[in-house]
Amino acid sequence: MNFSWEIFVRSLTSSELAYGALLALIVTFFSGLFGIAIGIGLALARMSKRAWVSRLAVGYIFVGRGVPQLLWLLFVWNAVPQLVPMLKENWFTPFLAAIVALALSEAAYFAEITRGGLLGIPPGQVDAARMLGMRPAQVFWRIKWPQAVRIFLPTAGNELISLMKLTSLASVISLKELLRAAEIKVSSTYRFLENYTAAAVWYLVLVSLLMIVQAIIERRMRWTSTGVRKMRVTEKDDATVTGVAG
Repeated sequence: MNFSWEIFVRSLTSSELAYGALLALIVTFFSGLFGIAIGIGLALARMSKRAWVSRLAVGYIFVGRGVPQLLWLLFVWNAVPQLVPMLKENWFTPFLAAIVALALSEAAYFAEITRGGLLGIPPGQVDAARMLGMRPAQVFWRIKWPQAVRIFLPTAGNELISLMKLTSLASVISLKELLRAAEIKVSSTYRFLENYTAAAVWYLVLVSLLMIVQAIIERRMRWTSTGVRKMRVTEKDDATVTGVAG
């Protein structure tokens, strides 16, 4: 069977695949957002001085990283409603289930990414901030967090790109994301090559968009660091000139 460019273009430009791509992007955004938020809490809990808090966080991270994302999706969509009857209502859709499942799974990965960034900060900076009278919350948000973001940003960006591709697993719970839309077209036309190739092109476009956003954010963070270094160099030169003049 020859490759039909007509079928490929028709599938690539179809509203079904465009809607599926948009849905995949939305699921990536919300599951990534909630995953990062939960992951930050888990990272702080794991670094807590209270042993029981740290152990609970370690246990969750172990489960989150050890259980496949596909099983998370099936568990949230099929198993959890048996424990929580209200989730059997119509409002609990595959869209919400996908966001919840992927967020809970990715939180474990983002927790380790965040913890790595926080551990990469020199302890002397934290000690100096405390000597200046900063409260723990101020030390975290003004000293530790901005630096940690610069450290773990590339890894977190790569994790979000992986999350984008993992949204394809949501097709097993009938979410009409990009892969599911392509499968529906295949079931009606039996043209596997053209429809799957069109879906692949859409995934490449979405991943490229995320990579561009990641590069822009990293560049802005780099400019901030460069600006700080230039300011310090300027201050040092001014001090040198003042000393010589004196």
